[in-house]
Amino acid sequence: MNGRLLEALLAAGRDGRSAALATRIADGSQLFVEGGRTLGDLALDEAALQAVRDALRADRNGSLETSAGRIFVEVMSPPRRCFVVGAVHIAQPLVQMLALADYRAVVIDPRLSFATESRFPGVELRTDWPDEALDDLKPDHRSAVVTLTHDPKLDDPALDRALKSECFYIGALGSRRTHAARTKRLLERGFSKSDLGRIHAPIGLAIGAVSPAEIAIAILAQMTQTLRRSEEAEKA
Repeated sequence: MNGRLLEALLAAGRDGRSAALATRIADGSQLFVEGGRTLGDLALDEAALQAVRDALRADRNGSLETSAGRIFVEVMSPPRRCFVVGAVHIAQPLVQMLALADYRAVVIDPRLSFATESRFPGVELRTDWPDEALDDLKPDHRSAVVTLTHDPKLDDPALDRALKSECFYIGALGSRRTHAARTKRLLERGFSKSDLGRIHAPIGLAIGAVSPAEIAIAILAQMTQTLRRSEEAEKA
């Protein structure tokens, strides 16, 4: 591997970005692929490039037959991310479970008495407003957004940004009545009913959860179900 490709891979890793390295098996020539950016000495046509990008999106290593010959695609991705809006009781067990499931959890809450190191030891905290935080964090197809505050001033801006992103899961805490009012507000923001169909609300699988830990289990289970079903759909 030449120095430019190695540096590109290391930079993607440092910045938490997903990238793929395509290697032609016949001669070892390589191509770095990250979104629309490519770098390297392996020339691929548009169909082959799209196949590499599809593998990158699906987080799937494997070999491909292309017009340039057989290539092996190695995908290098950071942990998936989950942005938890609301440093509330449910968030405390949820971030612990997310870490066990290999997610990078980020808790977002401008209320300084909630978002504290003592309540969330070792967890990445953001105390700016949710829309500002998500504008900076840029949720992608490997991200989930979970809103837990019951406060429209916090949840609605976060849902606005989540719906404008490619995040694979959006969940919002609250009763059906709460969600009906939330839906009305989001429709007034210009979202369609189809857009709002992406929101899982009431949040979590219906397992009869009562305690904060049980609700956290239901949320992570629903996230996992959504993620794996979407992966199966992409493979089909």
